[in-house]
Amino acid sequence: MSDRPANALRGEAQIVIDGTRLILRPSFAALVAAEEELGSLFDLVERAAGGRLLLSEIVTLFWHVADNRPDHLTRDQLGEGMMTLGLAGVTPALKILLRQILSGGGA
Repeated sequence: MSDRPANALRGEAQIVIDGTRLILRPSFAALVAAEEELGSLFDLVERAAGGRLLLSEIVTLFWHVADNRPDHLTRDQLGEGMMTLGLAGVTPALKILLRQILSGGGA
């Protein structure tokens, strides 16, 4: 796990799961991997805008963009940790990622 903070200029976000800070970095490779599993990212953003984004889709997106995910963390643990945070705790990071997907840029 990296001790560096999330870099907002790169469209990064962060969440803390079970005391582990995860940097969510929407790199090209990570987004391609997420898209292979979730389908079109444009459709994902549209579902999010319409309030129809599924919890499983958020977990999948976060799983693929977690840049410093420790080997011991499973996807189920990530999901459980996200539920501990609640939707209100996860939404700020999700907004940052969706904004980056839509607008691009970054370093």
